[in-house]
Amino acid sequence: MNTQLIKICIWAVIIGLALSGLTAFPIQTELAWLVNHSSALPEMLKVYLIAVYQAIKTTNQYYPYLSYGTDWLAFAHLVLALLFVGPLRDPVKNIWVIEFGMIACLLIFPLAFIAGSIRDIPIFWRLIDCSFGVFAFIPLYIAYRDIKKIKPKPRSL
Repeated sequence: MNTQLIKICIWAVIIGLALSGLTAFPIQTELAWLVNHSSALPEMLKVYLIAVYQAIKTTNQYYPYLSYGTDWLAFAHLVLALLFVGPLRDPVKNIWVIEFGMIACLLIFPLAFIAGSIRDIPIFWRLIDCSFGVFAFIPLYIAYRDIKKIKPKPRSL
């Protein structure tokens, strides 16, 4: 079995989680850049990004401590990325981490649609959020499938 493919899939998830975490820290700066370079984006998306940027800018100006929640979100992504080091070292023994990741990917959908609805997040943005679950699920499933192929079978008596 190709353990190299398993490692590539796990690395893809680790890098994705780490980048998601690292980019959550400077969210106001990133949104300012995105708003200033949004001419190619659809008008609906531009309007939404401007509104989000203004909300974050105003919140950070008057209530900077609320961004501490985003810092913890970023930290959680980085810690979750570290969790996947176990399957890199021993995929069979740590297959539960891959299963955990796949479950987490699936749980993005109810969160996006329930909390997103409560928070008035536009449907197109909720679909973007859900796409992260899809894109992470694919390499996790490939790794899971291949780990199951190399997992030793229990001995019968």
